[in-house]
Parts: sequence; C-alpha cells; structure tokens
Amino acid sequence: MKKDLKSLLERIADALDRLAPAPPPPPSFDAAKLFRHDPATNGFHAAPDYPLHLDSLVGIERQKGEFVRNLTRFADGLAANHVLLWGVRGAGKSSITKAAFMAVAESRAALKLVEVDRDEVAALPALFDTLRNREERFVVLCDDLSFEEGAAAAKALKSALEGGVSGPPANVLFVATSNRRHLMPRDNSEARGLIATAEDAEEEVSVSDRFGLWIGFPPMDQPTYLAAVRGYAERYKLDVDDLDRRALQWAQRRGGRSGRVAWQFIRDLAGEKGVNLPL
Repeated sequence: MKKDLKSLLERIADALDRLAPAPPPPPSFDAAKLFRHDPATNGFHAAPDYPLHLDSLVGIERQKGEFVRNLTRFADGLAANHVLLWGVRGAGKSSITKAAFMAVAESRAALKLVEVDRDEVAALPALFDTLRNREERFVVLCDDLSFEEGAAAAKALKSALEGGVSGPPANVLFVATSNRRHLMPRDNSEARGLIATAEDAEEEVSVSDRFGLWIGFPPMDQPTYLAAVRGYAERYKLDVDDLDRRALQWAQRRGGRSGRVAWQFIRDLAGEKGVNLPL
C-alpha cells in the first residue's frame, strides 16, 4: 500500500514538473564583454570583442567626447542619461558606441554590452527586468531604431525606460542609433488615416524625449572626410602619393562622404597594398 502511494505521488510530482518546469538558471556574463540577446529564449549569446579602436574614428571628436563622458559616469555608478545617436547614414553612430564601450570596459570588468534587434523592441521591458538587480552594469544597444510598426513599439520602449512602478533599472543604460531624430517612421498616413497617424506620431516623439542625451551627426564635409582618410592611412601605414585624389574619386562613386565611406576606401586601399584590417 505504501509502495503504491509512493509511486502515485512520484507520478503526480513528475506531471507537475512537466506542467510547471523549473525556472531557467540566471544568465552568466562571464564569457565575454559583448552579447546578443535572443528574445525567444531570453538567452544571451557571447560575441567577440569589437576590433576597431576609438582613436580610429576620425572627424567626430565632439560626439566621441560627449558619449565617453556619459558612459564613464554610468560605468562608475554615477548619474547618466540614456543616449540617442542620430544623423546621416555611415557617420559612425554604432561604431562610437561599441568602440567607446570597449575603451571604458577595459578597466571595468563588470561593464557589459547587450545588443538587441530593432524588431524586438517589445521584448525590452522583460529584458530590463532580467538585468535588474544584477551586479553587472549593462549598456543595451539598439541599432537603427525606428517605429515602423507604429505606437505599440514606442509604448514598449517607454515602459522599459520608465520601469513601471519599480522604476527604471539603475544598472542599465539604453543607447539607440537612428537616422531620424524623433525615431519617426516614413509616412504612412494614407494607410492609417491622418488622426491615427498623428496620434502615433505623438507617441513616438514622446519616446525620444526619454533620452536625456541626444548626439547629432551632421553630413561630413570634404575637409573632414579627407582628414578621416588621412588619419586611417597614417594609423595603418598606407603610404600613397595621390591619397586625396583617390579618396575623393571613391566618395564620388559612392554618392557621398561619410566616415563609413572613408573606412571602406581605406579597406580597399589596404587590400591593394596587401595589408589586413579589422572588419
């Protein structure tokens, strides 16, 4: 009788375990400095260190200074603002974030960076709750953020940044890059109607107000572009007599000047010279 009761209880316990499995173990961030977040599993996948040095980013000294000052304060447990990096394509918004993080994290083992996909903004509140109360300090980066799906994603981001009744996590700094200052989607008024579109626009603009630090990246003029090219060429010892002429021809073929175009030209030149560079 006792044996039958014990067997029954074991089967009931097994059934309950299947219905309500034990919670997953807390994530570990010991394996790396950079991670990618998987919202489907709430998992964190380690990524290799970012290879480009902060000094390699030329022509955006003001932007680098503002970002590093804010990031350093956050890393040291001081007051800091969430950051919106906005401006033209290829200006170095994402590169500044990762390169500055690597520079600041070099002497701060508890500082980690978690990159999230822009299509997974709705998962940010749950992610922030996962990171809350941990000993590490986290920079959460969303590259090329915009709200193409309307106000729902904007509300999720506001919820994450405000933290609900418990407040925002003190150990999380959110950084977003965008080509548009107010994170606005391209016009969809015909599909949504003018009133609905205006309401969505108000919701989305109000999200940008949650970023205490806005850092703008204007279009790169010719002297700055050439200075970036020369800086890269000097750093990687690429000696070319007609460097400026070739750099300007490269930019003309690309249809514009930017830090990204300068770096792509230098990579092409390095390949020609048989020099290997980081991606």
